[in-house]
Amino acid sequence: MPPTARPHPIRTSGRRPRTLAALAAALIASLLPVSNAMASYAPSEVIVKRLGSIERVTVPAQSSVEATLERLRGERGVQWAVPDYVAHASGELIPNDTGEGNTLGGWQGIQWNFDGLFGINAPQAWGNVAEEGAPGGKGVVIAVLDTGVAYSNRGHFRRSPDFSRYGFVPGYDFIARNKYPNDRNGHGTFVAGTIAEATNNRFGLTGLAFAAKIMPVRVLDNAGEGDASVIAEGIRFAVRHGAQVINLSLEFSSDVTAADVPELTGALRYAYSHNVVVVAAAGNEGSTAIPYPARGPHVIAVGATTEHGCLAGFSNYGRHITLVAPGGGPDASLAGDPNCHPELPAGRDIFQMTFTGSSPSVFGFPPGYEGTSMAVPHVAATVALIIAGKVLGPKPTPTQIVARLRASARPLGGPQDRSLYGAGLLDAGAATARGGPRR
Repeated sequence: MPPTARPHPIRTSGRRPRTLAALAAALIASLLPVSNAMASYAPSEVIVKRLGSIERVTVPAQSSVEATLERLRGERGVQWAVPDYVAHASGELIPNDTGEGNTLGGWQGIQWNFDGLFGINAPQAWGNVAEEGAPGGKGVVIAVLDTGVAYSNRGHFRRSPDFSRYGFVPGYDFIARNKYPNDRNGHGTFVAGTIAEATNNRFGLTGLAFAAKIMPVRVLDNAGEGDASVIAEGIRFAVRHGAQVINLSLEFSSDVTAADVPELTGALRYAYSHNVVVVAAAGNEGSTAIPYPARGPHVIAVGATTEHGCLAGFSNYGRHITLVAPGGGPDASLAGDPNCHPELPAGRDIFQMTFTGSSPSVFGFPPGYEGTSMAVPHVAATVALIIAGKVLGPKPTPTQIVARLRASARPLGGPQDRSLYGAGLLDAGAATARGGPRR
């Protein structure tokens, strides 16, 4: 059953952080009947774990989520009962260009995020994995849990022109409950393009892991929102069907705690126990409050940087950040960081082929895509290259991969800025080098 439609847009970067007192209150409240003004959840159902099973329970017509939870938590055999919280795509999704075709020039002229001064060193990474017999991440499956992907021609849907028809493995639509996870929004297609858009075809731009396979899993609706239980289902589906990497360019409200989304944290642990690497967006509130799923167990939390090598003004940061990757947008106001110039015009956005308007059959390269959503696929694709190149052995663990990403990242700011940038800027070239990064 698809979730009830809600009038919440994809979150932009303007939210302010809550106080520590408010966060503490939210944690306490998660143990009581829930009434949370900042976090949103499905109004018609709750999630309950009884011995041996997790199930959805419909809220009676004359009742409320809070009353239903209170009743369920008092029943024998109920281990926990929580609202079905809603997540949303993390990128600032503001397409405003209806131009046709690629008028941007070659990829090197526009994809600063791949090969610019503060890009991720993609050409070196491509060379490294090609030498290992796995060009473009060949053989690795990356699940994109998002608004769907423009992966096929079906009805009024069209495959994005710069995707190969052979670049996908079967996925699932957990919103419409069918096997056709076509995109209705554009966000998921953009994310998948950064990972695996075709290259060397004299058309469009390029993806970082261009020979990897994408598993499209639709867990966000047309407005870019999805319930925690649905996202958890998508994670478990991806693991069971052979994904080696899961891309989560989405976030919950920062006041949603682990106690609020036990089904999600359980699914994240399930992925880790099956050697699947999960990468998620750190969020776009300019806050130290890293949201779930990025804050979840064993998840790579990715912040965003600008073309100037500065933390993006919207990017969350803090001790839970693993590393950063290009996300576009304006520089943050960071005193003492020589790369940060918020008084100057913002750097360029991230570009990839996706919808230029509301039609799922009209494609182009719209500007306005910036956010931690855009940063995450750089890291997910790099993980795929590490796996494909076998530079950490035939079956590297998530822990080994995180250690490699940290060791190979390019430090930004000063020694005191680890809470802003984590280990530093993703360096795909150094991460995929046999024998480890050379600095």
